[in-house]
Amino acid sequence: MDPEVLIVPIVLFLVVVAPIWLVLHYKSKRQVSQGLSEDEFKQLNELITRADKMGQRIETLEAILDTEAPEWRAKDDSSK
Repeated sequence: MDPEVLIVPIVLFLVVVAPIWLVLHYKSKRQVSQGLSEDEFKQLNELITRADKMGQRIETLEAILDTEAPEWRAKDDSSK
């Protein structure tokens, strides 16, 4: 392969792609090092609260099903 053919793609990469790549890389590094913003922290806490409530609801539903239809777990296992 002719080395002159590779010069254009290499120059384009070094002039266009590499600077953009470096800027985006260090921008994302800075965001990661700053941690969560206040809004992200609020959203995370809200999601944790919702997950806890959902877990309690699932436990309640399973308890109800255990008393009303004790064979429900066996039906679920046999359908797989």
